[in-house]
Amino acid sequence: MERKLLHTPEGVRDIYNRECAGKLILQENLHHLLKKYGYHDIETPTFEFFDIFSREIGTTPSKDLYKFFDREGNTLVLRPDITPSIARCAAKYYGDEEFPVRLCYMGNTFINNSSYQGRLKETTQLGAELIGDNSVSADAEILALVVNGLKVAGLQEFQIGVGHVDFFKGLVQAADLEEETEEELINLISNKNFFGLEELLDSLHLSGGLRELFSMLGSACISEDRIKHAKSLASDFPVILKAVERLEELMEVLNYYGVEKYVSLELGMLSSYHYYTGIIFAGYTFGSGEPIVKGGRYDNLLTYFGKDAPSIGFAVVTDQLLAALARQKIKIPLDDSGVLIVYRQEKQKEAILEAENQRNQGKCVSLVKLEESKSQEEYMSYAKRMHKSETIFLS
Repeated sequence: MERKLLHTPEGVRDIYNRECAGKLILQENLHHLLKKYGYHDIETPTFEFFDIFSREIGTTPSKDLYKFFDREGNTLVLRPDITPSIARCAAKYYGDEEFPVRLCYMGNTFINNSSYQGRLKETTQLGAELIGDNSVSADAEILALVVNGLKVAGLQEFQIGVGHVDFFKGLVQAADLEEETEEELINLISNKNFFGLEELLDSLHLSGGLRELFSMLGSACISEDRIKHAKSLASDFPVILKAVERLEELMEVLNYYGVEKYVSLELGMLSSYHYYTGIIFAGYTFGSGEPIVKGGRYDNLLTYFGKDAPSIGFAVVTDQLLAALARQKIKIPLDDSGVLIVYRQEKQKEAILEAENQRNQGKCVSLVKLEESKSQEEYMSYAKRMHKSETIFLS
């Protein structure tokens, strides 16, 4: 029984020692960047009413939620996603604000994934939401913040794929696809089964221009020339055309930020979050099969809470980012300049005064009473394990 108590449930883990220190520094650096862009902190509850994450809003499926009841019988859930909570808060506290609101947050999310997937069920997310701005400039600001955040984290090689939900929706609408065919199409794209995608498209007997637009769903990186070509093909399909034009304009503004080389257009990008209405994006790097950052535009989400405010945001999955940094052998600089003071009982006052003096100078100091049964080498080894660069013996 005692050994069992040392284990965590499946899908959650302890983070300690150097990894925990690195995670806190990483989050502090990212948070500092968000503040530089003018984002203000907000904290939302770890659990909310079930309706905040309901099917109508378009977030995580009910079967993947951790649900429980309060004393009054209300259904509560551990938050699987922080954006709907931010939307609720924005509608409540900034309901009359007519200018953009910039909010940032950090917190843990909980999704009851199937165990075979090997994913964590509790992850930490750090993100930002730009509320009340429907412009391409807002899209570009968020993406520039994402790119600069990953650079601040220490990554050198990564890519942010950007798509637009209306490109896919427009295609489905133009081809008048049945729901069953649409679902099959989504599954093929999500599983990157591009051979199956081509077979399905062939069976639909689409017109030449529409067929070529559909084929772009399987392209991982769309060039500038291909975007111009897509515009010409979409001239008779206003929903598709507007999406392509938005992406083209976005890339132009990203050039002003100097981050365009980290961004690629992926017209086949899809999201499981159905509240997205415009651009969507996900960031990938070596050493992580899952996105390290994801986000998009959600212009209708706040209307569920009584405020009409177009918005866009992102979330960095810090656990995935930490894993990628470790696999790429990118070290987060840690402060190992601490001091260990080892003292005999009769030197306790002197030890405490010395420790307080050094702490006032900004040093990290630990005190430990000397035991005669332990050697100086053992204390030196202990100091090293505790990441202290200096050991002082008061005897």
